[in-house]
Amino acid sequence: MLAPTEILEKDQAHFLHPLHHPSTTQSPLIFESGHGIWLRTVEGKEYIDGMAGLWNVLIGHGNTELADAARDQIATLAYCSSYAGTSNLPAIELADRMAGMAYPSLNTTFFTSGGAESNESAFKTVRYYWKRLGKPNKTKVISRQHGYHGITLAAMSATGMSAYWPMFEPRVPGFLHIPAPYAFRYPADQIRPGESLGQAAARALEEAILREGQDTVGAFIAEPVQGAGGLIVPPDDYFPAIREICDRYEVLFIADEVITGFGRTGEWFALNRWGVEPDIMSFAKGITSGYLPLGGIQVSDKIREVIVNAPANERWMHAYTYSGHPTCCAVANKNLEILQRLDVAENARVQGQRLLEGLQALEAEFDVIGDTRGIGLMAAIEFADRETKQPAQIGEKVRKACLERGLFTRIIGSDILSLAPPLVISAEEIDLVLQIIGEALAETTR
Repeated sequence: MLAPTEILEKDQAHFLHPLHHPSTTQSPLIFESGHGIWLRTVEGKEYIDGMAGLWNVLIGHGNTELADAARDQIATLAYCSSYAGTSNLPAIELADRMAGMAYPSLNTTFFTSGGAESNESAFKTVRYYWKRLGKPNKTKVISRQHGYHGITLAAMSATGMSAYWPMFEPRVPGFLHIPAPYAFRYPADQIRPGESLGQAAARALEEAILREGQDTVGAFIAEPVQGAGGLIVPPDDYFPAIREICDRYEVLFIADEVITGFGRTGEWFALNRWGVEPDIMSFAKGITSGYLPLGGIQVSDKIREVIVNAPANERWMHAYTYSGHPTCCAVANKNLEILQRLDVAENARVQGQRLLEGLQALEAEFDVIGDTRGIGLMAAIEFADRETKQPAQIGEKVRKACLERGLFTRIIGSDILSLAPPLVISAEEIDLVLQIIGEALAETTR
């Protein structure tokens, strides 16, 4: 095997990383293996994977059942096209398994290779649906500030994080953003007397629809819990109000459950917590626990009827080469079987509560923490002044101090430490994560 220095030289010479800049590739962690919640580098150092890869390794690293499922399918039928006129057994099994799994009215699935492709598919389906119903001007999509929906061109335009935009402008027209229900930072002057935060943030959607014109707005897209934009947990009255507004103005509701799906929030799918069903759901990440690329959308029965009853010259002319990939679908089938067998959603609920309570204890101990928040195994610490909300500008220092102690995680912006470990994490491992963060904070604020 090459020495670590030789591996690094090859990385720097030839690998264009996501979000690439040379300043971030000077001394990267180069991982070679993993087991459970742990990652091991080529130098033999082990780290707790505090972000489950990129929110997606729900089942933990090194699961041999998934490896066996992939090997067996590759040896049988690694790939075939799923274009109209052909199909394959793993894709059929997975579509059948997922029918009604998330929400009762979502029984039809189209497969993609990941979350951005899924949201692109959702946006095209919105246009298709309204065009078929004789309302071709309903093309605008409303999303939210701090929302993340991928960074292909239309998905980037929906993403409400401006750092992704400047070097790729102009964005796709017809995407607009409203405030997120961000409790720690929602402007007080935008909440009317007697109105809750959830009601105010939902009202922003209604006002945007009326401002743009109901006949021009096709869909609203939202993550049930915003992940990459700061781990923003909505108040309980928010999504019921959103659903009612979408129904009132004939706007399709797209739930981006790429991060929240398959148990992450303590529910198998997050909107169930609030008794709300979307018209379209995009998914990816956790469906294979990240072991192979797979995503998709599920559409409601009413959208399916519009698609399947179209004349041939108005067919749903949308496709990907790897839609319904047999090996990816075989791994997903095995992964869902294991996730349900282990009841990882319940573990996420229990261990997530333990994690949040531990973070709240740290908030009581360290004045530099402005807010702690979480739901299931999604949690965050925001470093800021509690009164002025000014960022504390210590996030990267805390992250590095955590890394030195064996916890690998991410900083969102400059001051939000995010946590989303694999859903198989134990109580003892949660306590170790909390111990490391506490020690890192003590060092940073000393």
